[in-house]
Amino acid sequence: MRLFAALVACGVLIGCAQPPEIPYASDERVASVAYRAPGPATITVMTMVSNRSGSGAHSALLINGSERVIFDPAGSFVNDRVPEQADVLYGVTPAVLQGYRSAHARSTFHVVSQTMEVTPEQAETALRLAKRNGPVARAFCTNATTMLLQQVPGFEDTKVTYFPTKLMAQIATRPGVIEDKYYEDDEGTILDGVAGIVLSD
Repeated sequence: MRLFAALVACGVLIGCAQPPEIPYASDERVASVAYRAPGPATITVMTMVSNRSGSGAHSALLINGSERVIFDPAGSFVNDRVPEQADVLYGVTPAVLQGYRSAHARSTFHVVSQTMEVTPEQAETALRLAKRNGPVARAFCTNATTMLLQQVPGFEDTKVTYFPTKLMAQIATRPGVIEDKYYEDDEGTILDGVAGIVLSD
């Protein structure tokens, strides 16, 4: 019970704050923005990390398969140009990805991206699992992310955890991981970051 209370408090204050309401996007809208990044299939674990304490605030998955999406469980990123269905963000172009990272990177948090090249089959499995997962309760972002990864061939050894940096540490031990850290110095919370995002065409 104390663990749950701590997780909820963390979620309310940081990465999983209650986002503005957004309509469930139609299938037609989702199809109209479909985008795939060039290059190999990849799965990227994204972790929002406190600059002060080093603790994690949020986990998400960037999946580049037949299309590129962000599985953003219990996430707070909302933009009327980025359709969403049940915690999956669609049409993740370079501009959208930059907007997502910029919204989360504040003076108090940075974004760690750990990218792994995978087979097309692994990416499609992750994509399918993300689409059918359904909405995730606040503060359960890393739990949902690890449970999804466990079902992807080659990632069965992923340990389920509620803590973003514990997942980040697991991924860091995998061969071939490319890690990137993204910083900005904007003040405010993730909701302020979301409100300030202007996506370029």
